[in-house]
Amino acid sequence: MVDTLGVAVIGFGWMGRVHTQAYARVRHHYPQLSLVPELVTVAEEVPGRAEEAAAQFGFASTTRDWREVVADPRIKAVSITAPNFLHREIGVAMAEAGKHVWIEKPVGLTAEDAGAVADAVAKAGVQGTVGFNYRNAPAVEAARELIASGEIGTVTHVRIRLFSDYAAHPEGALTWRYERERGGSGVLGDLASHGTDLARHLLGDITSLTADTAIFLPERARPTGATAGHSRASGGEAGPVENEDYVSCLLRFASGARGVLEACRVSVGEQNNYGFEVHGTKGAVFWDFRRMNELGISRGTTYQDQSVTTVYVGPGHGEFGAFQPGAANSMGYDDLKVIEAYRFLRSVAEGTPHGATLTDAVHSAAALDAMARSAASGAWADVAAGA
Repeated sequence: MVDTLGVAVIGFGWMGRVHTQAYARVRHHYPQLSLVPELVTVAEEVPGRAEEAAAQFGFASTTRDWREVVADPRIKAVSITAPNFLHREIGVAMAEAGKHVWIEKPVGLTAEDAGAVADAVAKAGVQGTVGFNYRNAPAVEAARELIASGEIGTVTHVRIRLFSDYAAHPEGALTWRYERERGGSGVLGDLASHGTDLARHLLGDITSLTADTAIFLPERARPTGATAGHSRASGGEAGPVENEDYVSCLLRFASGARGVLEACRVSVGEQNNYGFEVHGTKGAVFWDFRRMNELGISRGTTYQDQSVTTVYVGPGHGEFGAFQPGAANSMGYDDLKVIEAYRFLRSVAEGTPHGATLTDAVHSAAALDAMARSAASGAWADVAAGA
């Protein structure tokens, strides 16, 4: 038997569109899913944007005030894709109203914010899924299984990189993303949050770290109207960039492994250069998001001059089989969000979490808070135990 689940999307920038498209596609890839998402309401404060979304995707209603979603009995689950500073207020309100939440990272501005949403979700007994989409890549899931199996031996160290040029243009508009009060910790929350989640997902808990941060483009022009994505603005009044363009970090794991994490939003010449290299006592595994469906694997007993083999993921890896029938058929970014939508809806249907949870968001946020403390003090910082 298939039931419908009324859903709302709050915030209809690029990520709101991605969530909506994932809802529209999820049953095509997962016909066994017992819940069919029904697009009830889209909430967006920019005039006209919600109406455009409704016309394109078929939402039954629109609103400019997300608070109307709280009281709407038709809505049982909510995608929260609004700016970071609204995550805590919206997330807590939706959970307290008994609505399941699929919320984008970094779930607020601090670990305290993420913890407040996590607590509200737990107390209400609803499900909460977080947008750590890169962990959903079948190659990443295959790498995690490989590491856990011991095929590369005991993990010794990892390097995680997240380089992008989305903020590299000097005419990039001074939006909420660059304000401390609304955007939080800049590239830490935007990109390094994915890095800390991948680090913990692959290697286990991070216990301590030391970090350095920098702002390389200290001023930007204020936009004169509504913006979406990473718009440009020239000629407007200049204002200060308040949060970080760059972070580098040394990590220590509970396992004894060491790590390096580096993220930058102003890397000219880099477009979504995200990936990791995990080294163990008997081998290594390599992943590059730009070649999302491949893994580089070195394993054996040669140690010195040991070769690396390229493995193309296929139906036996993660959720690949829901999208393609054979190895080396490509999957893309939007497919990762379809997987996320499936795991969210499955969590709601079964009452058991599947995929990234609010607990994962709190752990990631605790590491980000530690990075900020370390960068300010110049010293090592502990990552809050039990976060």
